Amino acid sequence: MITIYDVLRRPIITEKTNYQNSELHQYVFEVIPTATKRMVKDAIEKNFNVEVLRVNVINMPAKKKRSLRSRRMVSRRGAYKKAIVTLAPGDTIPVFEGVK
Repeated sequence: MITIYDVLRRPIITEKTNYQNSELHQYVFEVIPTATKRMVKDAIEKNFNVEVLRVNVINMPAKKKRSLRSRRMVSRRGAYKKAIVTLAPGDTIPVFEGVK
């Protein structure tokens, strides 16, 4: 049985997601592969006590990684699913805010 605490794996923090946080009120999380939009919405609302307006879910494909020495394809990074969550204006998630 999957609980709401198992749906979210980790926040994804990059330059693009920092722009989305500040300008568009969107937050990005890596989620479990079986997560649906409804499961992600319930998990965000219950864990962070915010109002979710919209959820977009994207399956990210696996990528190959090269070795710097031989330039041959050596290993593969796994595929994962990410969710982009749009919050109501005025709501924030403190995980993404940093040091104040």
